[in-house]
Amino acid sequence: MRVLNGLLLAGLMIFTLSDVLSADQPPSPGAQVPQSYQSPDNPAEKLDYLLYLPEGYGRSKEPWPLVIFLHGSGERGDNLQKVKKHGPPKLAEAEGFPFILVSPQCPSDVRWREAPAFPALQGMLREVKQRYSVDIDRIYLTGLSMGGQGTWYWASQDPIRFAAILPICGRAESEWGQKVAHLPTWVFHGAKDPTVPLSESEAIVEAMKAAGGQPKFTIYPEADHDSWTETYSNLAVYDWLLNHTRDDHLDTASKSPEPLTAPKPGK
Repeated sequence: MRVLNGLLLAGLMIFTLSDVLSADQPPSPGAQVPQSYQSPDNPAEKLDYLLYLPEGYGRSKEPWPLVIFLHGSGERGDNLQKVKKHGPPKLAEAEGFPFILVSPQCPSDVRWREAPAFPALQGMLREVKQRYSVDIDRIYLTGLSMGGQGTWYWASQDPIRFAAILPICGRAESEWGQKVAHLPTWVFHGAKDPTVPLSESEAIVEAMKAAGGQPKFTIYPEADHDSWTETYSNLAVYDWLLNHTRDDHLDTASKSPEPLTAPKPGK
């Protein structure tokens, strides 16, 4: 009996030690794993998100590009599986993307540009950079509909954070375009969009051009609000993103690892 008890105790110790040793290890590459962010200062600032690490992650000390995807209003809530409905998280495991993908879920009845979601996004990004091997000069932001608006807003509030942005059919304000005119930007919209009029993207693209920017702008002549399925299914879109670094538009001395401005609640 003593031998049996000793074996059980040893097994329990090994199991417990294994848990401790694996607690800080990154998730296995190739799958999207649920993660959570909680602000240490504000209980309301919390986000669940899907984390995808590419195959080959951890085999070298080289940092990886990071793509952040912001979903639309229909995927808000507390069921992370909804985030896989559209965009990169829908495709990640099948395509085997060569970058880290972070896909947060916005709480119900909040928009990405509003508190507590927006400050939580910034906190989440800081935490992801601390935990994982992220190339800080190759962080990209994209989103659709409400997430397209969130893409415009976040980039305008923190205009030296991202290497490139890819907003799809998102509402925007012209002043945001002036703030991100320097950023490599590819905008997508459906000409027949009944939910977010094409004029929303047209106006901010023109504001960027007026401020010296050179955004790419793709209009799908027959598309309605769903201009994202064709966009995210086009692997050339990811190639375009990954071909940019912050060195494309920033002097090294001007780079800052933290947000320039405090998050502001939107309307």
